[in-house]
Amino acid sequence: MGRQSISLTEPNDEWLKLQVQNNEYASKSELVNDLIRQARGQQRKVDWIAAKLEHAEKSGFTSLSKESILAKFKDEMNAEL
Repeated sequence: MGRQSISLTEPNDEWLKLQVQNNEYASKSELVNDLIRQARGQQRKVDWIAAKLEHAEKSGFTSLSKESILAKFKDEMNAEL
């Protein structure tokens, strides 16, 4: 496992300490790793949506209603992510 030294603003450091004190996490490292995992998951979703939008822009017009398009998009997103 890689070891890293980072500098935090005072409010961020206090927030991390509070999460550990409240037994939400065993350590600040555990919390930071969890936050990074969450951010990576969000980035995968953003990338997936961007790819879908790019594909949609290139595919032209559709006769589907906006409700149908949204339902299809949500189904695909839930299946792939």
